[in-house]
Amino acid sequence: MACRVRGKARPEVARRGQSKVTNLQPTYLLELEHVTKRFGEHLVVDDLSMQVANGEIVALLGRTGAGKSTVMSLLMGAISCDSGSVRVAGFDPSRDHDTLRGKMAVSFQTDRLLPWRTARENVELGMLILKRPKKEARAKAVEWLARVKLVDADDKYVHELSGGMRQRVSLARALAVDPELVLLDESFSQLDHATSKVLRRDFSQVVREFRKTCVFVTHRIEDAMDIADRVYVLVEPAKICLELKITPEDRLDESRKQVIYDQIADAIGGNDEA
Repeated sequence: MACRVRGKARPEVARRGQSKVTNLQPTYLLELEHVTKRFGEHLVVDDLSMQVANGEIVALLGRTGAGKSTVMSLLMGAISCDSGSVRVAGFDPSRDHDTLRGKMAVSFQTDRLLPWRTARENVELGMLILKRPKKEARAKAVEWLARVKLVDADDKYVHELSGGMRQRVSLARALAVDPELVLLDESFSQLDHATSKVLRRDFSQVVREFRKTCVFVTHRIEDAMDIADRVYVLVEPAKICLELKITPEDRLDESRKQVIYDQIADAIGGNDEA
């Protein structure tokens, strides 16, 4: 377990910005450098810097109001920053929409499925928008529904699916376009803990198998600890108060898991429901 905490000095802890990498381009798919964002007079993101490596699963964890969703909007290119820079594969998502088209996919807290389309047709949609051949889109949709363990749900409509099944369809739709970067905005948080845990496990397995890069927003410590390689804990206004890396060995060791949990809980000042 490796961690970096602002404002604390311990042997195993290094201050953010202490070590620099001179050539980031081959390593990091996503970079934010000194990003600031205001809505009117309200500061919502304050000098935020972070990097996400290729193939890494990163959690942005914090309480409601910490600025997580604003950061996600910056990553999606839905809004632009007032100062600093946001780069995905070297491009600005708020400006280079055409270049990044199909390279990023998003899944939201609500599944946003179209109720008049079947599960398979919902998964096909992103590929058809990207002008993929219809036959290819259909085959890929069936393949990805199977990968998220919805083998028999191809022809079911949204109202016939449980909440967990609908979220699986949403994740399959995001992954089917073969994006480099997958963004999840509280995709697990509306599900009960048991359903959420199974979905996180299955999603993590698929993402790692296909070496996708993923950034997900959550307010639950459990979500981050279960699947993230790196956790950024945000406090209002979207400042990083804690950054730590979680290894597979950490997840297998109950005492190490407890240390990580306590560090995160202390940083956000609360329990699993941040």
